[in-house]
Amino acid sequence: MSNFGFQTLRLVTPWEPSYLGARSAVGASLVLQNAEVFGSVAEAVADCGLVVGTTAVGERELQHPLYVLEQGAALVRNSLLQAPVALLFGSEKFGLSNEDLSHCHWLLRIPTRAEHFSMNLGQAVAVCLYELIRCNTEFSPALPQTPACAAELARLELLLIEALRTSGYVQQEGEATATEKVRRMLRRLSLEKFDAEVLLGMLRQIVWKLRR
Repeated sequence: MSNFGFQTLRLVTPWEPSYLGARSAVGASLVLQNAEVFGSVAEAVADCGLVVGTTAVGERELQHPLYVLEQGAALVRNSLLQAPVALLFGSEKFGLSNEDLSHCHWLLRIPTRAEHFSMNLGQAVAVCLYELIRCNTEFSPALPQTPACAAELARLELLLIEALRTSGYVQQEGEATATEKVRRMLRRLSLEKFDAEVLLGMLRQIVWKLRR
């Protein structure tokens, strides 16, 4: 991260013996010292307008759009002109869970040969960050719209699930699955901040009417 100019490291429920005993490279100690620890992915990405998950794919059935690194890096660079972006990496052994992926707008993969598609976590991070800065002169002009951040999408998610539950569309035993589907759908919509606020107002009125 320090090699390529990235300083904001956020960790979700890290394994304490490994995290607290970690040693950074020479000149990069501030990245670890200033790392923030969160209890969930939702908390870690709450202020981000775009959340990109990384995956080796393999035999996994994906529910998101998938871009190779070069394509995805261009989208990330453009999004960084408008709002913070989170690049989400899973554990080296298991990768990201379906719950983790449900917080993502889309997914990114590093092209590798089929016979050996998984990479060491540190190497994967380095390759992704290098690609992000490699063409930093190719930034597109910033768009006037501001994307809805993850916290705003989370509020939409809660209200929409409440409306679906109150209307009888979602039953208790299927609520966890429905919540993941709604979360993924909201991120695929790529809502602007203004549109998210309007939709929040609509959903509040719908829930109020359903409760009467």
